Amino acid sequence: MIAKLFKGLWAGINFSRRLVLNFLFVLLVILFIVSIASDDNEINVADTSVLRLNLNGPIVEEKVYVDPIEAAINDATQSNDEPAEILLDDIIEVIDQATEDKRISVILLDLQKMPSAHLNKLKQITQALERFKASGKKVIASGYYYSQAQYYLAAHADEISMHPYGGVEIQGFGMYPLYFKDALEKLGITQHIFRVGTFKSAVEPFIRNDMSDAAKEANNVWLGALWKEYKQDVAAVRPFDEANFDETMDVFLAKMQAVNGDSGKYALEHQWVDSLKTNQQVRQELIALVGTEETGKTFNQVSFKEYLSLVKPPLEFDNPMTEKVAVVVARGTISDGERKAGEIGGDSTAALLRKARLDDKIKAVVLRIDSGGGSMFASEVIRAEVLALKAAGKPVVASMSSVAASGGYWIASAANEIWAAPSTITGSIGVFGNFMTFENTMAKLGVYSDGVATTEMAGLSIARPLNEKMAQVIQLSVEDAYQRFLEVVGEARNMTPEQVDSIAQGRVWIASQAQELGLVDKLGNKQDAIKAAAELAKLDFYEVKTIKQSLSAEEKLIQDIFGNASIRSLIGSQSTLQNALSNQASINGLVKQLTTEVEGLKDYNDPQGIYARCLVCNISQ
Repeated sequence: MIAKLFKGLWAGINFSRRLVLNFLFVLLVILFIVSIASDDNEINVADTSVLRLNLNGPIVEEKVYVDPIEAAINDATQSNDEPAEILLDDIIEVIDQATEDKRISVILLDLQKMPSAHLNKLKQITQALERFKASGKKVIASGYYYSQAQYYLAAHADEISMHPYGGVEIQGFGMYPLYFKDALEKLGITQHIFRVGTFKSAVEPFIRNDMSDAAKEANNVWLGALWKEYKQDVAAVRPFDEANFDETMDVFLAKMQAVNGDSGKYALEHQWVDSLKTNQQVRQELIALVGTEETGKTFNQVSFKEYLSLVKPPLEFDNPMTEKVAVVVARGTISDGERKAGEIGGDSTAALLRKARLDDKIKAVVLRIDSGGGSMFASEVIRAEVLALKAAGKPVVASMSSVAASGGYWIASAANEIWAAPSTITGSIGVFGNFMTFENTMAKLGVYSDGVATTEMAGLSIARPLNEKMAQVIQLSVEDAYQRFLEVVGEARNMTPEQVDSIAQGRVWIASQAQELGLVDKLGNKQDAIKAAAELAKLDFYEVKTIKQSLSAEEKLIQDIFGNASIRSLIGSQSTLQNALSNQASINGLVKQLTTEVEGLKDYNDPQGIYARCLVCNISQ
């Protein structure tokens, strides 16, 4: 009777849930129809306009999947603290379209809300800006402050202005991870670490309180190379040489003392900026260049998001008659199983490659990688699909974005060619295993685990100490995995395992170094890789098709709805909610860094507990 009662209760709950969801779905359809019927928000671009390139969000290769209903509610209530991600391809397309658009005469770089971005992505944007300038048009940068990433873009402007009270913050590259050894010991957590590779420092935060000498040696090499590239690129487009960069506190302090701590004056005197101007002064100059919009209060302008909606078709059309080069994006941590867009699942990413293999119109594939690795097993599942593509006669070109290290390199290794930007972080060929047990932690609480088993192998648990012989077995498995990694790379790169080992050991390289070592074939961006794939497939005429995960009919409709309509008017007053969220945000900020450090633990789901992952590939800029 109790079982029947609970079964009936669950049936009632389930019916209510489906009823609410169906009602919501119908409501959204009605909103969609109404929004189309009454859409009066047409975007008009004046004959002489400014494209305001306000990049207010992280720049990514692929957007992380967000539930469309959740996204709509966040948008309506403005309750999402995280800015929306921006596709790198969209930025480049907007700039290139503006280059050909006679209505756009100026690009205004409005970068105040743009977070840090890797040098590789920034360089591709500046190349598009240079094409814009080469067409005879003007680029102006204006802002209060410039971070290091923001300044890299601003440096390519014809003129950089800054608020008189502003500043330029260029500090170089560094990495200072958090280390948890003492904290874990105080909590009574026992660490069981298994690794191969002198430089495989992914596990150091769990077993040390500081960075090892080997890790410092390796990190100094690639960070130094990255910093050198940054300085060379900026000095090439600004009226100073690399000596203008401050690299010691003594020099920086002396310069600031000379201007009495006035950061605006410091930036102007050392030619980081061309002028100090208020918002009003910049606005008047732009009005003089392009005229005023209808109200006469500001200059003719169109924002990045508005212009993107004009130049990018709302629906993608797949021409069934043309041959194609497919692009499969692998972004994020590599995990076992299925993952949504913006993450890498061994099965889900392999499915995208398989989809390209089974499409007769696709003749070549570019695997675009932006990943520091993860599960070794999942990496091998993806690599097997790369091999299957090649066996089907379809060449594969691996195109490395900001990072393609550890497991990211594993999945790239089987490609016909490997392309990377000079600043791409790659290598980190090594593996590790990590197993925590909590017997001492539980003992502090008076909780113990005991019992019997038919074999010594049974009963492996985080509540019990790890058997010493089992630890030896795990270490043997890790060593075997490392040997397989060497063989996988050696076979693909025509090297012996010994040759790979000499440049592996978990060491990180930037691509310009990796090319010299034979880990990368050519230096170039995504478009270069696409052209190379087309050449390998002997294609003279082709289209580029990005292979994406399929959405359900409901997801697609809801996504389309909220690409065209707004439901903010249905929400009503937001002040109370926003105040509450503001208070909560101050609390969230206190734990954000620690959360970021440990949230990656959810991705440790390799069936064998063995990982090829680079945790040092995140740098501060």
